[in-house]
Amino acid sequence: MEQTTKPVHRRTPSRLTDRRPGARPAGASPSATATTPEFPGCRPIHVSRDAIADYEGRLEYWEADTETAWVVRAPVSVWHELPGQRLARLVERIAAVRGAAIETVGNADLLLRNPAGERQRILQADQVVYLRQQAVRRIGPAIEMGRHELPDVILEVDLTTDVRRGKLALYESWGFPEVWVDVPDRRTPSSPASHKPGLTIHLLGPDGYGSAATSRAFSGWSAAEIHRALNEDALSGETVDVLRRVGRALGRQSGTGPEDDPFLSAERRESRVAGRAEGAWDGARQAVLEVLDVRDVRRSATFAARLDAFTGLPVAALVRAAVECRNEQDFLQRLDALARR
Repeated sequence: MEQTTKPVHRRTPSRLTDRRPGARPAGASPSATATTPEFPGCRPIHVSRDAIADYEGRLEYWEADTETAWVVRAPVSVWHELPGQRLARLVERIAAVRGAAIETVGNADLLLRNPAGERQRILQADQVVYLRQQAVRRIGPAIEMGRHELPDVILEVDLTTDVRRGKLALYESWGFPEVWVDVPDRRTPSSPASHKPGLTIHLLGPDGYGSAATSRAFSGWSAAEIHRALNEDALSGETVDVLRRVGRALGRQSGTGPEDDPFLSAERRESRVAGRAEGAWDGARQAVLEVLDVRDVRRSATFAARLDAFTGLPVAALVRAAVECRNEQDFLQRLDALARR
């Protein structure tokens, strides 16, 4: 989904991305052979070709040639997991305003097979986002390169790792259109000293990845706004405004809106019904007060609150009681008798 963004700042193509004449264009099926990248903050473990099919652990990267998986050295921490979980909740709110579902599938396998159909390489991201729900319905246990639609956004959380030194180049060579790399505000003892908190948006162009100020997939959502939202303990008013703005922008592109979201649509219908009922009661209350004023029926300071307890009674019955009552107490007793019927 191409959107206008601020100018992209290009960087020198990675050593893992072939830019020679005849090299694979962006989006084409990637080659199954390339230089092994670096994975700072990770350690290698042996996982055989046979074992990888049933491997249930988390990994950054696996390759068949060496039967090596790279796994994060530091234990999984809350501070690493929060941004990915928060992104899922944030895009759900954007989707509601947009009026069309957005899917997040977590750290699913991103799989490259060799020409024989065997597993050759696997990447795992921290969060995977599809703007179109239909794309997710067509994938299987893994997202396969050259077979399935690529995600619109990949999120990497660099708490104790550094994807810039290898993994990002793989995403680039495999043709992923947009990668967000977030360095959380909270740090751990294993966090690299060179890491500065913030989020970088990498957009794929003819010359590879370049950093951008705003997202292409989530129209107008800036890197600074995304980072703040991922690192807030509670949604701020500023973030709520941003999510609504981005949701409306996406809705204009797809011709949908909040009324197309089942949850928001139901909430709005209920609010409209409640608003109409409140308006009708305001009119009924005013009619009762005018009748009592004309009849010079004195009322106590608690009368208005006691009257509001009978909002379900018909207007005609309320007015009749106001016309016939002897005093405030008699009026309220008449209403109580009507309410008990």
